Amino acid sequence: MPQTHGRSRMTKTETPEDDRPDAPMADAIESGTLDTGELDRLLGFRLRLATVVIQQDFNQVMSELALTQMQSAVLMLVQRHPAVSQVALAAALNTDRATMMGVVDRLEARELLQRRRSTEDRRRQELHLTRKGGLMLKKAREVIARHEQKFWAQFGGDERQLLFNMLERITHP
Repeated sequence: MPQTHGRSRMTKTETPEDDRPDAPMADAIESGTLDTGELDRLLGFRLRLATVVIQQDFNQVMSELALTQMQSAVLMLVQRHPAVSQVALAAALNTDRATMMGVVDRLEARELLQRRRSTEDRRRQELHLTRKGGLMLKKAREVIARHEQKFWAQFGGDERQLLFNMLERITHP
């Protein structure tokens, strides 16, 4: 093994266990088996873990279309509500106006959305799906359906409805 200033140079995997007093803890963290203790009983922690798993899968399956969850949701809402405003979208998706402006800017740059000045209120900009945006949304819905099915397959019909009902009570008390 090469020597450096009188000490042997070892990689992390070559480091002897007895030289790492925190080895069991570090190994548990790296393997994902760390005992999370009381966190396991916290609703927010469990929801966060589930969100991370679903988000990671969504990002992976949607990478071919280069759409985020937020962008996909915006396209869906604009299709459902032609001429919707950015402010209304931000409220519906529980995000701030600045974030929504960035999302819309990126979608407009890809020619998936178009901003138009309102004929009723010149201060208001209306959002419309472009033809390209409609085609992208069609592809996205197919990919999202497969993504959703992967997770819903773990639940029976009654469990699905129960989960929706419980989440609805959290998000709309």
